[in-house]
Amino acid sequence: DKQQSEMRTIPSIPNMSRLLLLLILLASTASFAPVSANKPVALGNLGESSHASPRLLVPSGPSSFFTKRSAPSPLSVRGGHAVSSSAPSSLVLQSTAIPSGGASPRASSDGATIPNEVFNLVKNIVGAGVLSLPAGVAAFGDAPSALIPATALIAIIGLMSGYCFSLIGRVCSMTGASSYRSCWSESVGSKTSWLPAAACTFKTGAANVAYSMILADTFRSLFLTMGLKLSRGSTLLLVTSTVLLPLCLLRDLKSLAPFSLLGIAGMGFTALCMFLRYVSGHYAAGGKFASALAPHLVPSFGSAGASAALSPKSAILLCMLSTAYLAHYNAPKYHSELRDNSVRRFNVMTACSFAISVAMFAGVTSLGFLTFGKASQGFILNNYATTDSYATMCRVAIAISLVFSYPLTFVGIRDGVFDLRSVPPSSRTPAASARLSLLILAAVTGLALTVKDLSFVLSFGGATLGNAIVFVFPALMFRAAVKKYGRREMEGEVK
Repeated sequence: DKQQSEMRTIPSIPNMSRLLLLLILLASTASFAPVSANKPVALGNLGESSHASPRLLVPSGPSSFFTKRSAPSPLSVRGGHAVSSSAPSSLVLQSTAIPSGGASPRASSDGATIPNEVFNLVKNIVGAGVLSLPAGVAAFGDAPSALIPATALIAIIGLMSGYCFSLIGRVCSMTGASSYRSCWSESVGSKTSWLPAAACTFKTGAANVAYSMILADTFRSLFLTMGLKLSRGSTLLLVTSTVLLPLCLLRDLKSLAPFSLLGIAGMGFTALCMFLRYVSGHYAAGGKFASALAPHLVPSFGSAGASAALSPKSAILLCMLSTAYLAHYNAPKYHSELRDNSVRRFNVMTACSFAISVAMFAGVTSLGFLTFGKASQGFILNNYATTDSYATMCRVAIAISLVFSYPLTFVGIRDGVFDLRSVPPSSRTPAASARLSLLILAAVTGLALTVKDLSFVLSFGGATLGNAIVFVFPALMFRAAVKKYGRREMEGEVK
């Protein structure tokens, strides 16, 4: 295409791109370095994350850290729920057991503060998936006024998702549960607890497919910036075999901790660059980069505005948004880690986190759509020219963040499969984990090679079991908890 033909005429490789790409390879090598067992390390992911994967924690107390196992008493995070195990596990969550049937607020000197929890939860929610939302608007509209109903949908779905997140916290207060699956077991019943575990495993798998697709598109654009022409499939196979596979086979993920902050930092930097390119008009007709775009990437605007939201095609954006705020599998952990974790304080933390997330979603969606309109791609960075230095830096930031978040979500699929197959911890040997990891990674890569529309993957995941995790399961658990423990527990929430 036109953009690729122009890249072949570039006389030299930009030094900045070369250094940034080298940083990815050096960082991936550094991740294998040993980490001191005495030093607490926090881990994080991108938001479309695993139900079993650890996440970033801002240190605020002794119970806020993930540490290396020194005794069999702490709770191992496996398959979406906490289980006690003496088997050698790489990560454990230090926690104090809370009796079933009611939980008292955490002592005021322990746990994370509300600002710390808000930071963690926003990072959990806002991930690279937000860069697909402009395509959801473009699915039904091509005029700027289409953003009016789109922004309304973003806010309404955010409000509903936040309310359901709050319901899980209230279930934890009534039952003393400390994981998503145990919430179900203590309220609905343990016989059907495989349902939320299966749903979380499926959604985690969909997230990893989306990550692979984003990495394929991102690295392909970066290689084009360097003057290297590789197909999307070749790029994905190269990145998977040389970077993702070694990381997914790691037994100890603590060494990835230094890169956990890159997720939210990368998204913030990307939003800033999108704003600067929008106000500069470099992609408008006659703009600096307009001539460097392939025909299908050129900004396109028409007359389908706010009224176009009545079209059935608006359901695409609705499906994408239905799980855009997905962090509900981690709600019990946020509840148990919050200092003085009363329902009121948990609700304040939830309201602040979801309000910030709504603002970020609306901002990125608006900037992407206002810049490219109907031409907005499923991954909006694909619209930006490979000769755009700002876009190159954004791609590098997203690539680094995804590379080191990938194994954190990947381990959720692997442990979820082990859990659904009732494989005991003693049988989860390094060899068994490696074999299963190879099979899962092959399946995920195969799907990412076959499906090329990121917005389809996200909308499909949202229209299926993702909705159950966010909306259906929390309502069922809350209803069952109220029926089981009575309304006296609810009356105690306000005290």
